[in-house]
Amino acid sequence: MKTEDVKDKRIAVLLSGGVDSSVVVYELAQTGLHPDCFYIKIGPEEQEEWDCSSEEDLEMATAVAARFGCSLQVVDCHREYWEKVTRYTMEKVKAGYTPNPDVMCNRMIKFGVFDEKAGHNYDLIATGHYAQTEIIDGEKWLTTSPDPVKDQTDFLAQIDNWQLRKALFPIGHYRKGEVREIAEREHLINAKRKDSQGICFLGKINYNDYIRRYVGEKPGDVLEWETGKSIGKHKGLWFHTIGQRHGLGFGGGPWYVVKKDMEQNILYVSKGFEPRTAYKRDFAIHDFHFLTKPVEMEQVTFKIRHTPEYHPATLEKTAEGAYIVHAAHDIQGVAPGQFCVVYDEEHRRCFGSAEITM
Repeated sequence: MKTEDVKDKRIAVLLSGGVDSSVVVYELAQTGLHPDCFYIKIGPEEQEEWDCSSEEDLEMATAVAARFGCSLQVVDCHREYWEKVTRYTMEKVKAGYTPNPDVMCNRMIKFGVFDEKAGHNYDLIATGHYAQTEIIDGEKWLTTSPDPVKDQTDFLAQIDNWQLRKALFPIGHYRKGEVREIAEREHLINAKRKDSQGICFLGKINYNDYIRRYVGEKPGDVLEWETGKSIGKHKGLWFHTIGQRHGLGFGGGPWYVVKKDMEQNILYVSKGFEPRTAYKRDFAIHDFHFLTKPVEMEQVTFKIRHTPEYHPATLEKTAEGAYIVHAAHDIQGVAPGQFCVVYDEEHRRCFGSAEITM
């Protein structure tokens, strides 16, 4: 992070109580800044039972803010999270898609509702994401972190251009191990705290239990894709995603989910650890969202899930915002509803993302 990037700017830090956002506050303090810190409470609508905003998180955030002479305010976004993120998730899974709530949380809540509740009073919103921004030819672009495992540009690829202009990622040039070293060297209260796992609002709640609570169950047949042979019963197609190979519970496997027929309520599976039916090389995407500005895209790299790998491909434009992705090699587990995040050939600059078409 460069001092000139933040000089004379009003900065809000989204402080979660975790080590990453705590090192963000440290980094800013090293430049002589005392940003305003905010702890966002998010989660489903039943706060008392499903609230993931633990007391420990808030205690950690409070201690870190106090140590560096920063104010800390709690911003309650439970209702907005339900309306904008949880409802999106439930509607997508009911329709047979594979949603990504964390992607929508960044766009709708962290860089959206928060900014509204803060009165649009901040020039920059700093978070602990492993991502960077660069000014190229006068335009601000989202660029990848040097840590390929922790890089989170894929979770940011749906934010709006005005949100990107406000985004600040003070630890984005570090690797995770370096952030841990800083936290331990500076004796931050949460230096040894484990990273949170899974979807941001669920905490320790099982994702399938959460879906079951709001969508229920709808039993149906499980058939082998190649033969049509009955393998067993499923409890609801929304509990499964294309490419899934764990937790299916059917004998005679291993089995791999290859298709969901929503009309007939049938789950199709193939036998083997990675059957050929689990792979695709060409697939369609729609409603492409450009982060900085529309650019010509032909030779690119992409991701369809949060992994360190970037896949080379060519994009064939079929309509406004619609493309066919022609991957250079077979891709495992391509599922409708996933976001395909597109980068330049060097997987440095993130162009944006689009949803994979059913």
